[in-house]
Amino acid sequence: MLGAVGNYTEVQSSLDALLQNIVTSSAIEGEQLNVGSVRSSLARRLGLNEEGRTTSRSEGLAELMLDATRSHQQPLDERRLFTWHRWLFPSDEQLLARPLHIGALRGEEPMQVVSGRMDRPTVHFEAPPRAGLDEQLTEFLAWFERSRSETSLDPFVRAGIAHFWFVTLHPFDDGNGRLTRAITDLALAQGEQQAIRFYAMSASILEDRAGYYRILEASQKGTLDITAWLQWFLATLLKSLEQAMARIDRVLVKARFWQAHRHQALSEQQVKVLDRLLDGGERGFEDGINAAQYQAVAKVSKATATRHLGDLLEKGCLERLPGGGRSTRYQIPR
Repeated sequence: MLGAVGNYTEVQSSLDALLQNIVTSSAIEGEQLNVGSVRSSLARRLGLNEEGRTTSRSEGLAELMLDATRSHQQPLDERRLFTWHRWLFPSDEQLLARPLHIGALRGEEPMQVVSGRMDRPTVHFEAPPRAGLDEQLTEFLAWFERSRSETSLDPFVRAGIAHFWFVTLHPFDDGNGRLTRAITDLALAQGEQQAIRFYAMSASILEDRAGYYRILEASQKGTLDITAWLQWFLATLLKSLEQAMARIDRVLVKARFWQAHRHQALSEQQVKVLDRLLDGGERGFEDGINAAQYQAVAKVSKATATRHLGDLLEKGCLERLPGGGRSTRYQIPR
């Protein structure tokens, strides 16, 4: 669908999805990233000319996401996995509360996920002991590579199994959740045989973060039957795909609109307001825009706002909604 609107729009949409994936994957773990820095790091790698400061943190996260998706044909082995871990924790930004084994498996101490009071903690999950972890990780990586060619295994189900298996192994001191979701993106890219991404599953996981941890805990404490986990995983994946389709629909509507009005002489302020309306969502004034809102968005006088709106009506860029007076609202023609 996006191929119909040109390469630049396609790359921009992919950038938005990749950015959303990185930011929300960290947000699941309670970390707030500098969105501008991450966007700049991604844009540079995608060949887009967007100015902005980058950090070693944003550079590493961008490198990890693009390696997991664009290099989906490459095998996932320990060396690649350890490189990903080092990208998560760049050496010049390691202001950590406790020392970590960076680019190496976790130490000997038990790995537990807990909550509640310090004297009476609730243990949600305890990872397999360190002894034997090397062999278990080797087994996982061998299965991950072997299962790519198993025609009887649905690629989406494979991604769900990989997600559950790796996060249950919990092989690192920190960063296991983010690496798990990177492996999931890799598995999805392999299944689709497509490097470019237009949806962000981490965003849908974040929307139901409590449900995510709840189904993980229940499945990790249960039997080897992970059907309930896979049902949750596939439902969440479907949600992210549906959200992507809605976003692509808006992109197509916007592209068709500007194609139809490409010869219209419009001011910079008029283009800015029309773009906001076309983008949809809360920022797009889903119920239309009135003169006062036009004035605020375009940063023009009341008289100029009224003149601009009249001009846009005359040119067919806007239509007047029912109602009149000060409450008169305008929208993009349906």
